[in-house]
Amino acid sequence: MPHSESTDSESSGHEHGHHGYISEKDAYLKRLRRIEGQARGIQNMVADEKYCIDILTQISAMTSALESVALGLLNDHLSHCVVEAVAEGGEVAEEKLKEAKDAIARLVRS
Repeated sequence: MPHSESTDSESSGHEHGHHGYISEKDAYLKRLRRIEGQARGIQNMVADEKYCIDILTQISAMTSALESVALGLLNDHLSHCVVEAVAEGGEVAEEKLKEAKDAIARLVRS
């Protein structure tokens, strides 16, 4: 590691001490734990050789839950990180806007 004193957030260009989702962190963690449980449930369904359509229905529910988390995080990012960066202006604003555009493109493709 060339810069042992830098943190992961610094090395990836994300220098803020907290992020827009921090006020909803517990709710996000609860939702992600529920999704994790859904994934285990789907694994059990496959192991127990449940009906294909029932498994696909659960996968669809889990996908919707993940999309909901992603959209919430995106909204928090736009409302907090991007708004701060735009207020600062310059290269920081351009970088945050590009990050947001790229994240939206990834979500749309998925």
